[in-house]
Amino acid sequence: MEWTKLWLQEPEAHDFPAAADYLGLLLAPGEVERIVDGLRAAPTEAKKAKDILRASALPLLPADNLHVKHNIQKVTSGRKLSPVLLLRGTPLVIADGYHRVCAAYHLTEDLIVPCRITGR
Repeated sequence: MEWTKLWLQEPEAHDFPAAADYLGLLLAPGEVERIVDGLRAAPTEAKKAKDILRASALPLLPADNLHVKHNIQKVTSGRKLSPVLLLRGTPLVIADGYHRVCAAYHLTEDLIVPCRITGR
């Protein structure tokens, strides 16, 4: 499966506010703003779905999870997924795109996932 056919080149505009909402549960507002600005400016990198899941220490959601299933159907119908937004740390924080990473893993665990990564 050619991964470049599955993913948009850039994150969608709504991904950044979604990341900020999630990060706002973990971090102070000023830090969230700085991190989201870093995600906007970061280059897009390619990482394997299995490595993102391992580094995040999050469980693989089942393929029948509503949002994972939606993303799998999106790909199989020819529509592209948005790159994921990550905060480097131990564990890695998936600021936006957890369901997309799980969908990618279900398609094939070695599937390349484009992502934006920043640190604190």
